[in-house]
Amino acid sequence: MTTSATAENPVEFLTPDSGIDLGIFPLKKRAVLTRIARKVGATQSLDEVMDFLFEASQPLGACDRMSLAFLEEDGYHLVSRYVRTNYSPLLLGKGYAGDIGRSTLGRVIQSGVPRIINDLQEYAEQNPGSQATRLLLKEGIRSSMTCPLSVDGRHVGVLFRNSRHPNAYSKMQMLFHQAVVERISEVVEKAYHIEQLTDAKRAYLETLGFVSHELRNPVASILVNAGLLADGLLGEMPPQQAQEVQRIIAKCNYLMDLIREHLDLARIEDGQLSFNVNPQASLVLDVIDPAIEVARSVLEMKQMSIEVIPPKDEARIECDPELLKIVLVNLLSNAAKYGRQGGKVRIRWQTSDTGVTVAVFNEGVGFPESERPRLFRKFSRLQTPELLSEKGTGIGLYNVWRVVQCHGGQIKAESQAGQWAEFTLTIPQPLPTSLAE
Repeated sequence: MTTSATAENPVEFLTPDSGIDLGIFPLKKRAVLTRIARKVGATQSLDEVMDFLFEASQPLGACDRMSLAFLEEDGYHLVSRYVRTNYSPLLLGKGYAGDIGRSTLGRVIQSGVPRIINDLQEYAEQNPGSQATRLLLKEGIRSSMTCPLSVDGRHVGVLFRNSRHPNAYSKMQMLFHQAVVERISEVVEKAYHIEQLTDAKRAYLETLGFVSHELRNPVASILVNAGLLADGLLGEMPPQQAQEVQRIIAKCNYLMDLIREHLDLARIEDGQLSFNVNPQASLVLDVIDPAIEVARSVLEMKQMSIEVIPPKDEARIECDPELLKIVLVNLLSNAAKYGRQGGKVRIRWQTSDTGVTVAVFNEGVGFPESERPRLFRKFSRLQTPELLSEKGTGIGLYNVWRVVQCHGGQIKAESQAGQWAEFTLTIPQPLPTSLAE
């Protein structure tokens, strides 16, 4: 049933039609609908779909402004996710959120009924609390056509088509608008959810980086002060106090490892890893030695010895030494974490005409063959009692894998459960041209 607009009520609601007969439209409009269907099926970009829709709509009737809004999870707010106009300035832009409340827009969302307002000035006078309407009037908009986006029977948002002229829209234009919406609803909802996930990931990484960075300095200060106490530089301590200080140091080292891993993850996932290639980096002096220094305190806590084979520093390789240092620090930290008390850690490296290989070996619990597929997956931990007894996040080896991939290399792991584990990375030399440029 259609509710017609009157002088007293400038809003017209139309009974939604499902499966609209395209034969009611002229050939030109049917051709546009076919083009729209093909376009939306070939892209997942919300802006690309909507830009095409806005431009394709121009020859077919009044459309000075097109916008798309989605219903928030609470069911009470609409948030604008796309706006395109053929004029400026834009006052009601992307990101605007409004409470649908008891408005006529709420009826569109809740009942799936399309709406036409052909006198926006009159509508504003009857609905003085509508801030969105006031902003549209300031932009010069005088007519509005609104159609709900429906996916699997759910009303997920609305598509607005607006004109700067009053009385711009008819029922036939609304039917065409509905036919368009039928063809884009599923795709634009999917694209919207992709954007939501992207935004959530960005916010997560920003928070992750901020919190990790803010934690690093105070934890480092605690570690320094505890070290002064443990070394007796502030006076001798009774054995029981000295033991507690060592526990503080161990816990701080664990926190510093977590902070380092999360900062690395934030940089990697947010695309902030600048790939700075040094064509003549020293493998030992620029990568291995600095990594050992970072991991030394953790190794010393478990009284583990470390050996580098060969100990020479002549090897010159093409790489980003700062990124490769992330790899070695993570592998050495894991070797200490999962190695046995007083055990051996060995770094073995060799170069050839085609690449450089670095292997980190430790004596310890190792891992069973069945757990190998979990090793380099983000947030994945090996499901054995010995490995789960050590605290971890499943981030370090994922960071290792990403950095090795950045170099066009490969990493593999070998183990004999209960005895040893060895991680071996191979970096091609020279680096692939696309990486080294």
